[in-house]
Amino acid sequence: MFFGRMLSFTLVATFVAAAAFAQAPAAIPAAAQAGRAAGRGAQGPQVTSPEVMPDHRITFRILAPQAQSVSVGNTDITSLWPTGSGNMKKGDNGVWEIVVGPIDPGAYRYTFIVDGIRVIDPRNPAISESNTNVSSLVYVPGSDYSDTKDVPHGAVASVTYYSTALGRFRRMHIYTPPGYELGSGKYPVFYLLHGSGDCDEAWTSVGRANFILDNLIAAKKAKPMIVVMPAGHTSASGFGGGRAAAPAAAPGAAVAPRRDEFSEDFTKDVMPYVEKNYRVLTGRNDRAMAGLSMGGMQTFTTGLQNLDKFAYLGGFSGSCGGRGAFDPKTSCSGAFADPAAFNKKVRVLFLGIGSVEGPGTKQFSDALTKAGVKNVYFESPGTAHEWLTWRRCLNDFAPRLFK
Repeated sequence: MFFGRMLSFTLVATFVAAAAFAQAPAAIPAAAQAGRAAGRGAQGPQVTSPEVMPDHRITFRILAPQAQSVSVGNTDITSLWPTGSGNMKKGDNGVWEIVVGPIDPGAYRYTFIVDGIRVIDPRNPAISESNTNVSSLVYVPGSDYSDTKDVPHGAVASVTYYSTALGRFRRMHIYTPPGYELGSGKYPVFYLLHGSGDCDEAWTSVGRANFILDNLIAAKKAKPMIVVMPAGHTSASGFGGGRAAAPAAAPGAAVAPRRDEFSEDFTKDVMPYVEKNYRVLTGRNDRAMAGLSMGGMQTFTTGLQNLDKFAYLGGFSGSCGGRGAFDPKTSCSGAFADPAAFNKKVRVLFLGIGSVEGPGTKQFSDALTKAGVKNVYFESPGTAHEWLTWRRCLNDFAPRLFK
């Protein structure tokens, strides 16, 4: 009986306490409630940015009621390059806005310039890295080859490794094709390089390389492959090209050549790491290398010196052709001096360019052809030195590999 009374008392006390707890918020003084709301700051209008419309126009918005000028800058959208205008208009609610386009389907970087200060879009969690900065990222759907589709998808890993050549930790991104984790077979490997000012993350954010490969593999247009995207810069300088600073020369002495830090890191550390930790084939016919702009130059600089390791080479808006007259005996370190031997080793030499970038790549391709060096020339219609060109180059180059 005593136990039953205790149980009844405990239950009653519990219900009373619960009721008191449920009513607790009402007991907080109004002043305290106001203080809590004030602590969050004034709540401005809800802002959606970016807003991609069905007609491929994009609306950018940012809430900046105290700003004097706001524009969209540092962007891949060609209509907003220096010849265009990215100035935004301020509304009565303090929201700045601009509508651009319509623009071609694809991924685009952008930032806002607020009173001269560069900032990312605070309403957009999608970003793309570069060597020393970060940008916001927007995707306009409608590209058959780079859209996210209902197909099997590969995985992208951010890999940290120690570079013995440079004496520090470095990072690269690696794409493994659908089914890699569940199998035991080995795959060919494609080393894909970024351009000047960018970093190893660029090809999988703004470059959409993983989605392009997913779609090609699903359509059986390209063989399943591992794609390695290393860091092309070896310092914070966007113009070092992966080379060390020029060493100081004594008065009157010849200037010593700059150390090719990227090539050293690539051959001594990147390739060995990949071949140790991933199931890749290691024959020269199972390796490819290509890059855009600076990465194209690095591809030819490194690849032409290691033709025992690579049978597929590609330059997207970048090569070793230079601007002078082409001489197969001396140009590109004499790699083309024996066209027959070169053609026997290299299965695909790919040269891609945007149609409005200039005639240099076409002239280089024609000179190679005239000298007897087989090559593939690809031209992206209506595009400049931009990601639209390079994504199209990748989409054309990847199906040619490992046949």
